[in-house]
Amino acid sequence: MEDKTHTVRFEPVGIEIEVNESETILNAAFRQGIMLMHGCKEGQCSACKSFILDGEVDLDRYSTFALPDFEEAEGWTLLCRAHAYSDLEVELINYDEEVLHGGTPPRTVSTIVEAVEPLTADIWWLKLRPEEPLEFKPGQYVDIGIPGTDEHRSFSMANTDAETLEFMIKQYPGGRFSGLLADGSIKPGDTLEVTGPYGVFTLRQTSPRRLLFIGGGAGMAPILSLLRSMKESGSQREAAYYYGARSEADLFHLEELAGLPCGFVAALSEDSNGWGGETGLITDVVERLEGERDIADVDAYVCGPPPMVEAALPLLAALGVPEKRIYYDKFTTTGTADGGTS
Repeated sequence: MEDKTHTVRFEPVGIEIEVNESETILNAAFRQGIMLMHGCKEGQCSACKSFILDGEVDLDRYSTFALPDFEEAEGWTLLCRAHAYSDLEVELINYDEEVLHGGTPPRTVSTIVEAVEPLTADIWWLKLRPEEPLEFKPGQYVDIGIPGTDEHRSFSMANTDAETLEFMIKQYPGGRFSGLLADGSIKPGDTLEVTGPYGVFTLRQTSPRRLLFIGGGAGMAPILSLLRSMKESGSQREAAYYYGARSEADLFHLEELAGLPCGFVAALSEDSNGWGGETGLITDVVERLEGERDIADVDAYVCGPPPMVEAALPLLAALGVPEKRIYYDKFTTTGTADGGTS
């Protein structure tokens, strides 16, 4: 069967790409270096939701939580699930012109496992060495194939160089990938397939605004990558990093964080004997410490457990941060637990 090609034009940015019927519109954009807003890439998060102004698409299976039937009937679509069956005109609802043309086309590379070590009781450090350098922007993520299956899980890099890939991976009960780290099934010397890079959780380099990072758990990974890149470049941007954990045993990399270009504040949500730092939910700490200052002119980056992200977004909005300056990756956990970058 012939794989027909159609032209897709994105408005209001005036970008045109060629799309084969066999590929999704989002993957076609990636292939041509166009970095559209996206999250799960599996039709579950709505980050790539857009409006069809003209033309016909067919959708792969998706969640009606991301795209309710009545919205699909009105002309809304998910670019990660949509196949073009005619020339199209698509209105992008969420886009960032600074990153649109800055994409590195994703590719699949084989990697060798160099290290698997515990950071805490339920967060693992995984270090991979690609067979050839894999360029990425700090804050981005890759898909790692689960050995012996056609499935993958998405994890953000914590490092900055292309020679290695370092991850912080939360262990979930029943986790298809994290469980393999915990039980020793994935070990140094093994081979893992990695596809990427993906994601727009990257620093907007033209912005002079103060940076406000909020995170928790393994969500430290992309934020640490951003902070490490700022140190390497000698960035003078003012930054604060609020990190939430359950107990002192769940804190790690404290010495390095103290030397990075940010004011680092850790908060514990559970009682911890002798802890002299902040306590309570990290969003409550942010509200108390940032609420007395004008933070309308900041760039905010949020990454952590879904409940923390869901609490942080309305808080930042209430504190005056414009929605367009709040950056976060929309990820969902799968039925087998592992998911997202945290």
